[in-house]
Amino acid sequence: MTERSRTVTEGLKKALLETLPQLRRFAHSLTGNRHDGDDLMQTTVERVLERGGPEDADDLRPWMFKICKNLWIDDRRAHAVRARAASSPELADERVVSGEDVALGELTLREVERAMALLPKEQRLVLSLVTIEDLSYREAADILDTPIGTVMSRLARARAALVRHFEGGAPSQEAIDE
Repeated sequence: MTERSRTVTEGLKKALLETLPQLRRFAHSLTGNRHDGDDLMQTTVERVLERGGPEDADDLRPWMFKICKNLWIDDRRAHAVRARAASSPELADERVVSGEDVALGELTLREVERAMALLPKEQRLVLSLVTIEDLSYREAADILDTPIGTVMSRLARARAALVRHFEGGAPSQEAIDE
């Protein structure tokens, strides 16, 4: 290993360690529970280490969030395929047991997670990136491959739906239909 590659590797490791708490929060917000979130975070870190990181260390956090989001989408698609296969007639004799029932943490956190889970995934992703991970609208738009105006619109609808939820109202059809 050359001195230059050792420096880049050490720089990547340092930046990666600094970003892990934010990546963990983001992974938890995507999966809805800590166990799956930790698995998603670990897979993301493995992928980052395999690829060696972006050219510019300042781009690491958005790059990692994008990898995390893409891995989560791939997992959701695979889960849907497995669910369809499990419900096929040749497997009807076996019962499919859902492992999705997870105990939630503190009461306030439970309510926030429940309210976020009611949001469409597009709104939930934007809300997580902008409000929890403190990314700019531009960074969130780049990660999600959407125009900045769409990010702003989804964020506004997500915030409005959460306000309605905590004020005791049901989410509007507009927030659900996005």
